[in-house]
Amino acid sequence: MAKNLRGWFIFTAIVTVAAALDLLTKSLIFKKLGMPGQSFGIEVVPNILLLETNLNEGALFGMGQGMGWFFACISLIAILGILAMVARQATRDDSWLLTALALICGGVLGNLYDRLGLPGLTWHAPPERVGTAVLAVRDWIHFSIDGVIDWPIFNLADSWLVIGAGCMVLHSLWPFAHRSDQAVK
Repeated sequence: MAKNLRGWFIFTAIVTVAAALDLLTKSLIFKKLGMPGQSFGIEVVPNILLLETNLNEGALFGMGQGMGWFFACISLIAILGILAMVARQATRDDSWLLTALALICGGVLGNLYDRLGLPGLTWHAPPERVGTAVLAVRDWIHFSIDGVIDWPIFNLADSWLVIGAGCMVLHSLWPFAHRSDQAVK
């Protein structure tokens, strides 16, 4: 029984920490800087890293603007799929896979929270939207190098999603390299 619960505990702990860090940082940055365009960003590394607020009603790189409810539904389906995978003992025994799925789930939950309008934000512009609920993901990390790259503004949830997906790719490329603890049994 303890072995069965250990995997769930690890998964839940990672999901909770990932989602909490995402939501906390979004809240702090938006509290400090306000809605997009209301104040100047905070330059962390000159001409490279800027903290500024942005709202994304779409998905990755702003694609699918205005399709928030669609992406919210996809998020719920993803969470259910992840939970179904974690329900398998083999998944809970694979720490690499379990961590990857937990990071993805934490990222999905952080952005889903925003898509559902739970932060309670209202639009301040354009005039026809003033006062209506914001059903968009709060982004705040802007990475750019003049003439080289201007990465779309993102948040920690996006980072968790990318890291989790990267871990899944590594997991599929080297399926036995990270399972040395199981090979000993």
